[in-house]
Formats: sequence, C-alpha cells, structure tokens
Amino acid sequence: MVVLDLLCRAPSIERIILIEPDVYKSHNVYRNYFSHDCVDQKKAELASRWVKQFRPEIEVVTLDADLLDISRQAEIEAAVQSCDIGVCAVDNEPAKYHFDALMRKFGKPWTLGEVLAGGIGGWVHSFRPNEACYGCVASHLQRSIETDNRPPPDYANPNAAIVETTIPASKASISVIASLHALVTLSLLAGSIPDFTSFLLPLAKVDGLFAEALRPFRFRIPRSPECLICGAHAAPAGEDLDVALDQALARLGHE
Repeated sequence: MVVLDLLCRAPSIERIILIEPDVYKSHNVYRNYFSHDCVDQKKAELASRWVKQFRPEIEVVTLDADLLDISRQAEIEAAVQSCDIGVCAVDNEPAKYHFDALMRKFGKPWTLGEVLAGGIGGWVHSFRPNEACYGCVASHLQRSIETDNRPPPDYANPNAAIVETTIPASKASISVIASLHALVTLSLLAGSIPDFTSFLLPLAKVDGLFAEALRPFRFRIPRSPECLICGAHAAPAGEDLDVALDQALARLGHE
C-alpha cells in the first residue's frame, strides 16, 4: 500500500492494475492505512477506494486473482501487455519468479521491493528487458554477500511459534523501503536508468550482518549465461510459465 500510495500521487501515473486476491485481516491494521471497520473486505477494493480519494480521475483495474492461478493467466497476461512497467511487492519466491517470467515474456521493465525479516533493512531491485532476470540477481547475491537467511515473516500468521513471525517489520521500516521502491519505479518511468540493479539499505546495525545502519550498497549485476531461469539452461520460449518455474526451482534446489 505504501508503494501504491506514493506512485498514484504522481500525476504521470494514469492507470493502475492491481492483482490481489487477499482479504484484509485484523493483524494488518497497525501496518496499513485502513481501519478495523475494513476487516474482511477485499484488499484490492480497499486500495482502489483509497487511491480514488485523492486521484478520482485515475483508472484503477482490480483483478481478484492469485498471480500463480493457471486458470487466470490469460487475464494476467493481457494486463501485463497493457502496462508500461510492473511493480512487485510480494514476499513469496514462486510469485517473484513468475512475475519475472511474465515481465520478460512481454518485454516490460519492473521493480521489486523486499523488506528483510524484522525490518532490519531491505532491497530494491530494478529489472529491464534483456538484462539480468530475478534468477540472475538472486543467484549473484546469494553467492556474493551474506544477508538475513532466516525464513521471511509469515504476515498471515503473526502469532505463530516461529520467532520471525512474531516480530514482523514495523510500518516505519516498510515505509522506508517502499518509498525507495516507488522512487526507483518513477525514475524508470521517466526514462532515468538507475546505476544499480539491486540496492541494499540496512536500517539497523546487526552483529555479523550489518556493521552500521543506513549505509547503502549498490550492486550492478550482469545477465548470467549460466542462469537457470534465462540462460542457456532455461526452459524453451513459449513453454508454460508454471512448468518452466517448477523446473527452474527444482534445478536451483540441486545446485
């Protein structure tokens, strides 16, 4: 919502397509813009109404669909084709890889924001056609640097036994990374190419991980011919995206 809110306040944004199947829950309230009265309503509908409050002229299209739902791929692909840029703000890996495949299939630039567990920092990635894909970036960063390798917070289950799910990122840390995400997206739309593929901003000093807070790191990551997603071993063009994703993730699991 922070990314959407900031993007839609830019006059250059004329149309938004939201792909979001989830329902607003009570534990979402303290990190979101909507009140307790909105619990059990569709998130996409709430988001659309929020945007229309200050941009009544903007076109907002909502798709109540899971990005990975095979039966909805025709609708989703049509939406991708009609847009200038993709903006991904999900926290599960299969969806990120699938989003990347959709963007590359239709030659669209896209951006991704990721908040690290507990809000200790976050990433903003910028992807452009025929350059490094999400697989290239994920592989390079895993080989090159060490970040928080704990499981991501399960925001759908904040009271779970696993410690990472009991301490989700604060609204403040989410807002910092989301603001950077929106800024990079607007720069791409304006034709300004960032001098990085991936931008890391630690928000807290963490022993053995981040020596200091608020020291940014930039990574310019080239496309890898050995990438299991877009390189020589990638699935043939035109192969079903879900099949290709499953095969690529299986290969990654055996590396």
